[in-house]
Amino acid sequence: MNYRETSLQLEEYRRQIGDIRQKMRQARATIEPEEVQDYEFATPQGRIRLSQLFGAKDTLIVIHNMGTSCPNCTMWADGFNGVFEHLRDRAAFVVCSPDPPDKQQSFAASRGWKFPMVSHRGTTFADDMGYVRNGGLLPGVSVFKRTGGKILRVADTGFSPGDDFCSVWHLFDLIPEGAAGWHAKFRYAS
Repeated sequence: MNYRETSLQLEEYRRQIGDIRQKMRQARATIEPEEVQDYEFATPQGRIRLSQLFGAKDTLIVIHNMGTSCPNCTMWADGFNGVFEHLRDRAAFVVCSPDPPDKQQSFAASRGWKFPMVSHRGTTFADDMGYVRNGGLLPGVSVFKRTGGKILRVADTGFSPGDDFCSVWHLFDLIPEGAAGWHAKFRYAS
């Protein structure tokens, strides 16, 4: 196919993806929320409960991050940092990992991250939310609503290379060879 024909076909695929996203939003709107306990996390300032992470918002986005050992989780967090002000205007936002608070704080400072972080170390939070498999952590996101004194999980999904939560993959998709074996790193040669 020539460039123009291929562009038109890709435009149709994007429209189909948009239609599927709309169907997903409609399905998500019918989900029966799951009540969760008021977990306690560690921060550099001390202990904090899940209910406190909402602040003045009724919605809380929690990123399940595997911690400082995962370059992909770091890349996702770098991206969230860039849109953090937009996210927190709509909902409370926090990144949760197993790293102790002091390690989180120094790693976040080295990356210039602005969002709050909490440690789930020593809790069942990641496991209860479904982000532990065969003893290993998984990345993803859970969305919670606070209503009538209850905390309800209303949505969640896992992260993986190529997903919708990191624009890097979609830009690489525009290159004919795609990512071509590329892998996220903590640092790149200049």
